[in-house]
Amino acid sequence: MLLYQPDGGYCYNSDSILLYGFITRFAPRGRVLDVGAGSGIVGLLIGRDFPDITLEAVEKQPLYAEFARRNAQINKIGYMLHEGDFLELGNHGSYDWIVSNPPFYHENVSRSENPLLHQARYNVHLPIEPFMTKISKLLKSNGEAAICYDAGQSVQLFSACERSGLRVVDVQFVHSKADRPSTLVMIHLKKNSKSALTVMPPLITEENGAYTATVQAIYDKAKAHSIKCPSI
Repeated sequence: MLLYQPDGGYCYNSDSILLYGFITRFAPRGRVLDVGAGSGIVGLLIGRDFPDITLEAVEKQPLYAEFARRNAQINKIGYMLHEGDFLELGNHGSYDWIVSNPPFYHENVSRSENPLLHQARYNVHLPIEPFMTKISKLLKSNGEAAICYDAGQSVQLFSACERSGLRVVDVQFVHSKADRPSTLVMIHLKKNSKSALTVMPPLITEENGAYTATVQAIYDKAKAHSIKCPSI
């Protein structure tokens, strides 16, 4: 998949690729919404692999919205993009699936002064509680969601999910190396579910200076090729 991205702005990283691999385990169907689409990578990869879904996305930064639209067109993937704030999106109770790699860094970490990067990275622009509440409102009664987040904020994230009527049914922690603490968590949610939690084996990304076989297989499946450009 060919993906144009803005030079000097936020560009997708391994989080998006790993989230894509995580989502494919659950075979999304129906009407799917990608929240905070950026240049469109997560939603477009899912749309490519599951062509029967109806793919939509929401992105509030005009520059990224234009990149996402163009990337959908280039890759010939059906796509409806809502340009605006996710928290103001209508269509409550109409989505079967929601996927998102949202801004999740808290304000106490080192901050970028670039406004494009700041909005894409820090959860002050999309706090956990209203984020999960909105996901719950937009999903159908038996809807599902999959997101990635800062592993260090897992307690707040899981609590917000439960308060919003979203049950965490699958969770996988990502570690850069086997002996390193996790920095990323990926969760699969179901609305109005009473399912027990499945804690999946940890995903280790690197070993002996290279991607592990599991992670390399995800990259090989994604086949994402990035091109940075100043504008489109």
